[in-house]
Amino acid sequence: MAYQVLARRYRSRAFDEVVGQEPIARTLQTAIKTNRVAHAYLFTGTRGVGKTSMARIFAKALNAIDDKGKEIKDVADAIMRGQDVDVIEIDAASNNSVEEARNLISNSVLSPMRGRKKVYIIDEVHMLSNAAFNALLKTMEEPPEHVVFILCTTETHKVPATIQSRCQRFDFRNIATNEIGKHLEDLVKTEGHTAEPELIHQVARLGAGSMRDALSLLDRLLAAGEKKLTLRLLEELLGLPDRKLIDDLVDALASGDAGTSLKSADALSRRGVSPEQMLATLADRFRDLMVVSTCGVETDLLEVSDEARKELAASARRFDAPALTHMIALCDTVARTTKLSASPRAMLDAAVVRLAMSEKIADVASLLAGASARNGKSPVKK
Repeated sequence: MAYQVLARRYRSRAFDEVVGQEPIARTLQTAIKTNRVAHAYLFTGTRGVGKTSMARIFAKALNAIDDKGKEIKDVADAIMRGQDVDVIEIDAASNNSVEEARNLISNSVLSPMRGRKKVYIIDEVHMLSNAAFNALLKTMEEPPEHVVFILCTTETHKVPATIQSRCQRFDFRNIATNEIGKHLEDLVKTEGHTAEPELIHQVARLGAGSMRDALSLLDRLLAAGEKKLTLRLLEELLGLPDRKLIDDLVDALASGDAGTSLKSADALSRRGVSPEQMLATLADRFRDLMVVSTCGVETDLLEVSDEARKELAASARRFDAPALTHMIALCDTVARTTKLSASPRAMLDAAVVRLAMSEKIADVASLLAGASARNGKSPVKK
């Protein structure tokens, strides 16, 4: 049998299995129980947050439950595979013409073959042409009683207001890193592997709110064939900056040692880390340190493992929040500049030296501001 990726093999099959979208799941369940199912729904949100899975689960709840409340297995399986005769899935990215919309409309008048409803799941609906939207509009306004439309999109602003106004809209939020992490931890155990806690947190964080993206990363790690998944393996696989070298660089910056900071940055460059990637990684680290400095180490704003929290707490004591905000802004500005620069390495090295001297620059600025306040004069400009 061909290998099935984790995102498909562990796809949610019931409302209570959906991760991160519990309010929407409860609302749809209640709509079915109270017989308040609308004729059209609009599911919006970034990729990989569960829109299509929720659409299938909703369709299954409508069509694969018998009069006694039990699931009809063969119908449920067909719906979850996207192969049921009464649940029609359409990819609008490749079926976006007005002819396709007219075929859909003409077929919608036919009664469902074995279910209660004929459900149309239109993925990436924003890709439909204007003519296709116009053709669909009248049917969505006065659809046959047995038809339910579920429109899924990542770009709501491209869906005409006339279509949106005829739908019940549900906004799927990005899934929290800790929720993704818990799910990944369970899957790693189910797959017969072990993983470092920091590895799980990092994969969840790299998912950036998308469960599918996080599962794809985990799939790549499992493909390496290692029984224990480590942060080192992730760094090698994705070409991420070595955590130890980043730690060394941050320590040197905290000490204000420009020479050692440059040597640490050079060590990262020799590992193939680009200036933009290095600066982005530093900005993320400074952000975590700023959060610890202002909110405390136990804050929910910090999405890292317990061990990493302890390390960040120790490091944060060596910085102050104003300096960290300056350092984050500097990293972002220089990262954008290096993309257009003829000498990206020179820009990086200059930024590293400025970061190392941030505290001294801040002290000089404070002294000048204090002196001018005492004298009632503005700082002298050269």
